Amino acid sequence: MKQRGQGYSAKHEGAWKILVKPARLAVFLLLLSIAAERAREGVSAELDANDSIETVVAKAASVRPSERQVQWQEMEFILFAHFGMNTFTNREWGSGKEDPKFFNPADFDAEQWAKAAKDAGAKMIILTAKHHDGFCLWPSKFTEHSVKNSPWKNGQGDVVKEVADACRGAGIKFGVYLSPWDRHEKSYGTPAYNDYYKNQLRELLTNYGEVSELWMDGAGMGKKFKRMRQLYDWDGFFRLARELQPNAVIAIRGPDVRWVGNEAGKGRQSEWSVLPDKIDEPAPDLGSRKRLMEHAGQGQALRWRPAEVDVSIRPGWFYHSREDKLVKSTKQLEQIYFSSVGGNAVLLLNIPPDRRGRFHENDLARLHEFGGFLREAFRDDLALGASSRASAVRGNRNEFSAANTVDNDPETCWMPDEGISSASLEYELARPATFNLAVLQECVREGQRVEGFYIDVWDGTSWKTIAQATTIGYKRILRISEVSAARVRIRFTQSRLCPTLSNFQLFHIPETD
Repeated sequence: MKQRGQGYSAKHEGAWKILVKPARLAVFLLLLSIAAERAREGVSAELDANDSIETVVAKAASVRPSERQVQWQEMEFILFAHFGMNTFTNREWGSGKEDPKFFNPADFDAEQWAKAAKDAGAKMIILTAKHHDGFCLWPSKFTEHSVKNSPWKNGQGDVVKEVADACRGAGIKFGVYLSPWDRHEKSYGTPAYNDYYKNQLRELLTNYGEVSELWMDGAGMGKKFKRMRQLYDWDGFFRLARELQPNAVIAIRGPDVRWVGNEAGKGRQSEWSVLPDKIDEPAPDLGSRKRLMEHAGQGQALRWRPAEVDVSIRPGWFYHSREDKLVKSTKQLEQIYFSSVGGNAVLLLNIPPDRRGRFHENDLARLHEFGGFLREAFRDDLALGASSRASAVRGNRNEFSAANTVDNDPETCWMPDEGISSASLEYELARPATFNLAVLQECVREGQRVEGFYIDVWDGTSWKTIAQATTIGYKRILRISEVSAARVRIRFTQSRLCPTLSNFQLFHIPETD
């Protein structure tokens, strides 16, 4: 974000060294360091059972994301690659008893994966380095159940290294999935397993360069797995991950990113990133005022935990030849994209490599089509550079003006004074335009605040409402019936303390079969 009065930079430090007495300088710099670390890690808020609704709303508006969370959400669209023993046994969940000799991809090509991801517009690939069967796609020193005992490359191969290198070569990020549940490891179910897991975590987060996301699955932890229950050292896992890869988000079981609650590619109508500590992930409402008040009564904290929508391009997560003709259509992928990325979440689309170790031709073709759709859909922003005005601007300062929402700069934003929960923005387009898609983005580094808004167009005699929604968050994409207009208005009808907006765009997207 550009400076908004609360920032601190190196040039300020020089001035303060002159103003602050030497005896106090060390303490002052320590406090600055603590403040900077808090900003990097985000801001949470503690609820109290005696909090009023006004207090709870104010606390919710004060919650901020960490910088790693913002950078993660800016990726928007990433790929999963479920690959491993199950690929060769034609299963979804292995038993852990499989012979490593089964793993032998005939034509492994990680560069093909990375190139396909880049072409589709995905910003990262997350590899299932170890699934529930415990088979490791790297030569782990802590188990014999790994590629080092497979015939692939005479036991000298390392899938993790090749995928990590391919991602870097293609200019995209790399992430790892390390299942906490391990059906092969004999120490599972005992305290010793936590050390085993940490050892493997250290291998993955030390030997393969930058890791941008660590995915910790929740499988194996429900009531039906009671006999196999492991008391995981989650805090220890998280501390180690932070130590080794401080910029990586820890997802699903971790503190940074949460599961959206389904595997169907569906986000919520109101997807909040500000949530109580304890939530029921599949529940339809996680962060409304009513829900926050319920959790305030329990004395919980509010934290920033954005949603990740994981879905497979096929019915299964691992490759099965019987599903070659069941790859999702481009139309289906579009709908998933608008529900996930367009609903304040990140889309994690699984593309399961086949037994050759390559993305299947049908999956490749669909990815290529989908990438082409995204490029075409968001090519021409019809609102860019529109003249604008706001019903209110914080302090009447240009750095918070409505023009910041149509300047193609994500680091600027519009904001009214605190306490103005209802406001409006009006735009005069450079020329009359026909559009069927609207994109809005809040200034999430200032929190998530918008609870309700409308979009109107001027039809020559009056304003006509064309769209309505609740939350925005990082991004809200609204598909609307095709309309032509030169004047457009956004009405924020309910917000927490005040609304913010960093970006407003209009597009005309092609219809697909």
